[in-house]
Amino acid sequence: MPSDRALKTMNMVHRGLLRISGGKLGNTFSGMPSLELTTIGRKSGRPHSVMLTAPLVEGDTIVVVASRGGDPVHPAWYLNLREHPEVEVSFRSGPRKPMTARVASAEERADLWPKVTGKYKVYAGYQERTTREIPLVLLSPRK
Repeated sequence: MPSDRALKTMNMVHRGLLRISGGKLGNTFSGMPSLELTTIGRKSGRPHSVMLTAPLVEGDTIVVVASRGGDPVHPAWYLNLREHPEVEVSFRSGPRKPMTARVASAEERADLWPKVTGKYKVYAGYQERTTREIPLVLLSPRK
């Protein structure tokens, strides 16, 4: 499982690549579009940003996976958005947009998970590594 330091380093490198290339490099990762998700810390109350991939985009809803590489614990960004679902998203280096995050219901996950794992098998491997059910998060424009 990746350490917190490794995850932070990967995020820093990804952001740097986007910045240095003017958004030309790093907008996709492993064939998936990338995004920057900004949440409000559940303990600190401060904004925190993380680079993620979006295996599915359905209409104006972006689906992200709270896998943390198959770790037995949820990623911090997931815990933050459960507490504070008002987030900001910069999709493919675009402008930051206010969005609302919500965890997919059991029915939604049953529909979406096979689509995610059918297209990106790595997520099926992550699920096999952990006993927790890896959540799917739906990001939709704020109304």
